[in-house]
Amino acid sequence: MDELRPRPANSYALTPVGFLDRAAIVYGDCPSIIYNNISYTWSQTHRRCLQLASSLSSIGLNNGHVVSILAPNIPAMYELHFAVPMAGAILNTLNTRLDARTISLLLCHAESELLFVDLMSVSLVNEAISLLPSSAKPPLLVLIADDDEVLPQQPSPTIHFHDTYEGLLEKGDPAFNWTRPKNDFDPIVLNYTSGTTSSPKGVVHCHRGLFIVTLDSLVNWSFPKQPVFLWTLPMFHSNGWSYPWGMAAVGGTNICLRKFDAPTIYGLIKKHGVTHMCGAPVVLNMLSNSPTNMEPLKNPVHIITAGAPPPATILSRTDGGENLSSVEVESVLYTFPDINEAAVVARPDEFWGETPCAFVSLKEACCRIPTEKEIIEHCRGRLPHYMVPKTVVVKEKLPKTSTGKIQKAVLRDMAKAMGSSRASRM
Repeated sequence: MDELRPRPANSYALTPVGFLDRAAIVYGDCPSIIYNNISYTWSQTHRRCLQLASSLSSIGLNNGHVVSILAPNIPAMYELHFAVPMAGAILNTLNTRLDARTISLLLCHAESELLFVDLMSVSLVNEAISLLPSSAKPPLLVLIADDDEVLPQQPSPTIHFHDTYEGLLEKGDPAFNWTRPKNDFDPIVLNYTSGTTSSPKGVVHCHRGLFIVTLDSLVNWSFPKQPVFLWTLPMFHSNGWSYPWGMAAVGGTNICLRKFDAPTIYGLIKKHGVTHMCGAPVVLNMLSNSPTNMEPLKNPVHIITAGAPPPATILSRTDGGENLSSVEVESVLYTFPDINEAAVVARPDEFWGETPCAFVSLKEACCRIPTEKEIIEHCRGRLPHYMVPKTVVVKEKLPKTSTGKIQKAVLRDMAKAMGSSRASRM
């Protein structure tokens, strides 16, 4: 019995990255990623991730270094969930909907050594880099050029890119011996909250933790082998709830997409035979309200929704909206010079379910009534765009209780009576 001690053969550190090794063997010739006209098999994805990990190691990125990415659900975002930890580095996925100030703050706090930048986010990153403190070392930048997508012309960046994503990948060794964690409590990802209630907070996950979470997620949803998974859930949200690694474990097909609307989702479901997808209640609201949904699907699609507590109506027609802090929005409104009182409530929205609506009263010394656009622009420069009020109503006084507290219930009724907003978009 004394011989039953930990040995290399029985005490490998647990890591979800290992699922890719198995997928390349068991599901090698099966599709792993489909994106527009691009398609990879699991053996090809395995090879590409090894090459990228090799290149990251060759430029000095390894244990403890943070590698960030700012991109939507495109193949590069999926591959980096494996390639970065394969190099021994820590993955940091950034929310593409954050403003430049917040992104700058996160890059500085994370001490990112390298940042992968999607082509559509070049201007945003350019501004974020310019806001870094003079004492901060800016990260190396790698451009993800989406050759398979016709994209609007971007302004010429004033920042230097170390390489392109595909250029960096091609330099790598496909026979690279990837770096297994020495301890399964070593960090694998660094995530940040969206800052809805205060400044963003960092969250570090270890290899062991995400290995267990990945398997739990598959078991709890009773995932079959080789599902077809549609990526309507942003991978920058808690690493896509662990499903980037989970799809490798079960040999699934990842249907990637840069952006989506209801017709796109229904089209991909029919084209690829999608079996599973995830999303916040707003996604289900969009799908149920779409005129595209005129005929039943040939096969059922399994959906997990989270991110906000779905009300009972979501089971029949879906509903829901953005998860944000009204207190934080109100604190920004109070910095507008002419605003005396401010309160933010939800207004119905035919696309999002709900969007923020601000009711304000003005100071007596105010000489000119500010426009709705002026107040919204003031907030836009100080908040992530999804937190900016879509509607601003100026009133002489806000309704209050006998103790002087603003009656938000009354304001909610007023916002509801205004009807659905049609200004917001995905």
